[in-house]
Amino acid sequence: MVKIDTIELPDFPLLLAPMEDVSDPPFRALCKEQGADVVYTEFISSEGLIRDAVKSTMKLDIYEKERPVGIQIFGANLESMLQTVDIVTASKPDIIDINFGCPVKKVVSKGAGAGILKDVDLMVSLTAAMVKRTNLPITVKTRLGWDHDSIRIMEVAERLQDVGCKAISIHGRTRAQMYKGDADWGPIADVKNNPRMHIPVFGNGDVDTPEKAMKMRDEYGLDGCMIGRASIGNPWFFKQVKHFFETGEHLAPITIEERVEAAKRHLQMAIDWKGEILGVFETRRHYTNYFKGIPHFKEYRQKMVTSDASKDVFDAFDLVLKDFSDYQFKE
Repeated sequence: MVKIDTIELPDFPLLLAPMEDVSDPPFRALCKEQGADVVYTEFISSEGLIRDAVKSTMKLDIYEKERPVGIQIFGANLESMLQTVDIVTASKPDIIDINFGCPVKKVVSKGAGAGILKDVDLMVSLTAAMVKRTNLPITVKTRLGWDHDSIRIMEVAERLQDVGCKAISIHGRTRAQMYKGDADWGPIADVKNNPRMHIPVFGNGDVDTPEKAMKMRDEYGLDGCMIGRASIGNPWFFKQVKHFFETGEHLAPITIEERVEAAKRHLQMAIDWKGEILGVFETRRHYTNYFKGIPHFKEYRQKMVTSDASKDVFDAFDLVLKDFSDYQFKE
């Protein structure tokens, strides 16, 4: 069993990574149904939240069926982050996660996300203050370091643990790498194997097959796996990994009927939560992956991603089901 503070999780839990414009309530619900053990919200700007920005406050929406669920926040100003902790605590998530890893320029330029990797003392002091501010467990998601020459992840992990961080998720790249090259899980394993560490250490980066998840578990000995891009348009990935762990075999390919049904439910939940316009617009990014591999699909995909009315998108789903009912997906 793995524990984040008092939250009990199964052995080697699978966590849905916080992803901007992806891990909203509809998508989290689908991933939870398919085996995600912990889900996280999109990351929320502390400055946006204390200004009561609509987009930021919407991201606080969580539902009982998602639990355990973490709300992730980012920022670099102590007072803003403490105010944010108060607001987030009132939303009653199970976990508050701090984003010390986002590599995007607009975040980094403000000293937040991965930008704070240049100032480890600030990272630690912010975490310590936030731990004292709430009775909820504080966890951290970060990267190996700012660049190859400034990797201090062992020191960072120890110091964060020492001030009360209850778990750490580490992406196996530096900020300088962004998402290029291969993730290096070796330094993450070093953190896990450090005899001083006693909080869960989760790996993140490049886990896009059940075999890679098993490698992270068995060869690198990590406590769990945080899955991001591999789940976009593929909420079944969590179920696929767990099936592989249990049987050593791949789950049978997801059928066209299952894919259409999931796409329909995803869109309907998005409309129910965000309204027609945003629901239709913000769900488009998933459709390519829902139907990945189908030949001669351009015409159908175009209708899905250019239609502004949900009825037209639902009609496109029905047409896919009719025209590709015999299509067999490969593993």
